[in-house]
Amino acid sequence: MLSVVIPVRNERDAFPKIFAKVLAVDVEKEIIIIDNCSTDGTAEMLREIDHAGVRVLFQARDQGKGASVRRGICEARGDLVIIQDADLEYDPEDYRKLLEIQRRENADVVFGVRRPVDLWRQPPHFAAANLGLSLLFSLLYGQWVSDVATCYKLVRTEVLRFLDLRSSSFDLDFEIPAKLARSGCRIHQVPISYRPRTRAEGKKIRIGDGFRALAVLIHWRFAGPGKGRATPRP
Repeated sequence: MLSVVIPVRNERDAFPKIFAKVLAVDVEKEIIIIDNCSTDGTAEMLREIDHAGVRVLFQARDQGKGASVRRGICEARGDLVIIQDADLEYDPEDYRKLLEIQRRENADVVFGVRRPVDLWRQPPHFAAANLGLSLLFSLLYGQWVSDVATCYKLVRTEVLRFLDLRSSSFDLDFEIPAKLARSGCRIHQVPISYRPRTRAEGKKIRIGDGFRALAVLIHWRFAGPGKGRATPRP
């Protein structure tokens, strides 16, 4: 079963649309929604959800997107986890592509990677930062990943829990691949669709998040024993 983890904060307009799309994907799944102290009416809307296979959790205080994802991983009952942003940038129908590769290769990890032509529909500094971080990851960890920042990371639940994840913000997107690579996992990749939204539409990531991502990639490449290092899986 697939556990779809959806961190949410202040997505009153976008969430109903993406939730309907996730529900419509015809795969065996559960949906875990974690609200991170929304203040725009999203939390009240989430409290009205009553669907089989859907759980809604509420953070007691604002701890960041990464903390919400980590809670979702802890709550997951499926053998696979995928992270789904609460907006419309990614298409849940692409789950099928990732699941096909996972089953065919018996893979621990499959990333849904965005095409360069779609990435460059973002402001140039965001697209350039994504490319630079992906190149840096590939150089540091010896494994080519064309889109290390992608939201669509499909990972075996037991593997995610083994990684001892610690990040609480957007930097979790980089701690995950860093620790996967250090634990010896091969990251399979499959192209997916992507429609970037603008800041006016609610995009939350900022330039400062790029610097934190850089720090995370460097830290986990050189962190030694006793610093939360991900060691090879038995």
